[in-house]
Amino acid sequence: MEEKKMIKPKNQTLLLDNRERLSVTGVTDVESFNEESIIAITDLGVLIIRGMNLHINKLNLDSNELVVEGDIFSLEYSDGENTKSKSFFGKMFK
Repeated sequence: MEEKKMIKPKNQTLLLDNRERLSVTGVTDVESFNEESIIAITDLGVLIIRGMNLHINKLNLDSNELVVEGDIFSLEYSDGENTKSKSFFGKMFK
């Protein structure tokens, strides 16, 4: 009889405190960051964090944790193909 392997779903936690501090688990890498956006690769997809005065307070890839501080405006998941912003014509001819 063939054994079925159980695939454990990946978990991720996002904890946003007063739109000033974000804790994320399941982070495997940070693709890019500046004071206005952070692009993090997670177990569940690419997470784009947008805001002002953003700073990475903690990044531990061994425990897959990321802590961001600043004025956080939005959190967005992406398929990872178009994480860089496109030009006007690039958006028109998608």
